[in-house]
Amino acid sequence: MSMKKPKIRFKGYTEDWEQRKLGDIADVTKLAGFEFTEHVVYSDEGNIIALRGLNIKNGQLILDDVKYIDGSNFSKLSRSKLFIDDIMFTYVGTVGEVAIIKENDRFYLAPNVSRIRVKSDDSPKFISHYMRTDNFKNKVIFPLIATSSQPALSMENIRKFTINIPISREEQDCLAKYFDNLDQLITLHQRKCNQAKKLKKYMLQKMFPQNGEKIPEIRFDGFTDDWEQRKLGDICQVIMGQSPDGSTYSEEPSDYILVQGNADLKDGWVEPRIWTTQKTKTAQAGDLIMSVRAPAGTMGKTAYDVVLGRGVAGIKGNEFVYQSLVKMDSDGYWKKMAAGSTFESINSDVVKNAEMPIPQDIEEQGKNGLCFMTLDHLITLHQRKCDEMKKIKKFMLQNMFV
Repeated sequence: MSMKKPKIRFKGYTEDWEQRKLGDIADVTKLAGFEFTEHVVYSDEGNIIALRGLNIKNGQLILDDVKYIDGSNFSKLSRSKLFIDDIMFTYVGTVGEVAIIKENDRFYLAPNVSRIRVKSDDSPKFISHYMRTDNFKNKVIFPLIATSSQPALSMENIRKFTINIPISREEQDCLAKYFDNLDQLITLHQRKCNQAKKLKKYMLQKMFPQNGEKIPEIRFDGFTDDWEQRKLGDICQVIMGQSPDGSTYSEEPSDYILVQGNADLKDGWVEPRIWTTQKTKTAQAGDLIMSVRAPAGTMGKTAYDVVLGRGVAGIKGNEFVYQSLVKMDSDGYWKKMAAGSTFESINSDVVKNAEMPIPQDIEEQGKNGLCFMTLDHLITLHQRKCDEMKKIKKFMLQNMFV
């Protein structure tokens, strides 16, 4: 395969790609220091946003924390005004974050962010995607900042960036649209995942009694009895972990799965990572797993019989107990109990004496547990789809660009 052609390509395109200097096809500029100090006025409210480095991440504009500049002298800031298809590029600190402007009359440059405005007939969206590839970062950006203690790039260096680009504008547009669609799918599933997480957090507050009350605000029909306050150790068997001897650790899947801490949990489940030939403390398939050290309180489940290291505890509890412990973690209970220790941890007494409200009726426990388990499945589904799309995108970026 020619170094001037991608490994994977849309049908109908056969020409070699060209290599161009960014400064030859685009105007590159930044907000000058005197412009910022003399003409820009920050405020916490308004309509016009100054885009800072923290607002540009993973190809997107992140507008959770913004500074408005409605009171600034815009007549002196004409070159920092941003328009549709302008490319943002961070050149100080976290160098190499890229995003593209999608609306007019809302954004201006802030310090440490450069503006790249394509002046040729080439596709700004294609160039934006190209500048986000690992190949571009590793071969073009990083060599220019590798020797600097404070990562930074000059406008002159940015103008010297080499861009490999198809001769055909039509091919550029096809590639840009393809990766735009992948980005939209990733954003869609991430948004649905976040919405499901917010819903779960809301329902955890509403379907459990709050502030010493004995009944929750939202409840399944047919249940009216007060909930009870019970200690975890009184309703469940708790097994504190004990690490095997280091010499018994192995990478042989036929040995016992060892769970040492949060690193062995993924999406709320044990994911085998290391094994041991020595049995110490154990948990069985279906048991709950709690991290008791840095960070204390992270919850998971195991589908396997496992050996428990000292960083975890095994709990023989039902789905309701699991969701109760998840709520306690999200409420900061375990972090508070671990406060004061030199190494964030909780001991056996703290775990066993932890109190939680619990329905007297086992059927109500089951319905509550099932409700939250369903939400967990929904969260996991969208997160996995999001991760799958990211893997596809990474592969295609490596193979559809030169």
